[in-house]
Amino acid sequence: MTPAIVIFGEMLWDMLPSGKQPGGAPMNVAIHLKNFGLNPAFISRVGTDDLGVELTDYLNRKGLSTEYVQVGETHLTGIVKVNLTDKTEVAYKIVQPVAWDYIQPDQKTTELVEKSEVFLYGSLAVRNQQTKETLYNLLEKARLKVFDVNLRPPHYDRATIEYLMGKADIVKVNEHELSIVAGWYGILPDTQTQMKFLADKFDLQMICLTLGAAGAMVLDADGFTSQGGYEVEVQDTIGSGDSFLAMFLKHMLAGSSVAIALKNACAVGALVATYQGATPSISEYELEKFLSN
Repeated sequence: MTPAIVIFGEMLWDMLPSGKQPGGAPMNVAIHLKNFGLNPAFISRVGTDDLGVELTDYLNRKGLSTEYVQVGETHLTGIVKVNLTDKTEVAYKIVQPVAWDYIQPDQKTTELVEKSEVFLYGSLAVRNQQTKETLYNLLEKARLKVFDVNLRPPHYDRATIEYLMGKADIVKVNEHELSIVAGWYGILPDTQTQMKFLADKFDLQMICLTLGAAGAMVLDADGFTSQGGYEVEVQDTIGSGDSFLAMFLKHMLAGSSVAIALKNACAVGALVATYQGATPSISEYELEKFLSN
């Protein structure tokens, strides 16, 4: 059975002071979707090194297929050096070039994307020309396209972000990223004005704004829908936005209202922040218990 959601992008190791943790926003979203009962497909690339073997083993343990994870001999598996001095504003140093900079096109992945319902992609993976070309070709084959903006300086440029926005149907962005992109057009920092401008400019069906501890907001054809945040004891915020997006997409595919999708997505993002690392397994029972308190 063809997966409903196909995810494209980086997989890597976050090198934390406490040790290494599997990471990369696309991989995190894929793992959370699997945790939430879906069966996504993940397109990426690792090296033949020990870190690549460990990372694919990790995906297998999480029950996520590695069928579309390429293995290359030329470049090492991706790593990111993480600074957790500020728990709520994590700093990253992303090593380059690495294996996921060289995701290759092939017929198998093209057919996968053509048959799936949703294609999710980010901006970090296209910092290198090879992966950029592969993604651009797949965007021409995808049905519903979801763009997770995920700006990581210095690994992006305005022209590329504008192109990726223009191809998207749904965009997920955080407050800082919204301010950067809207600022290119001189739109002053009023959140709703910025969201409306980008939705109109890029003909988006939906724009989803995450606001950290303050919750999230969505603009679609029915207008704005907001959801407040949940107060929790934060361990770190790595993966919180990725779990939010996974839960939001799960509810969108299930036909839930935007309000219900936002409520559950904000709750699971808060729960993930109470753990260390990006991909703790949050059970339905834990989520329901959290929401009932």
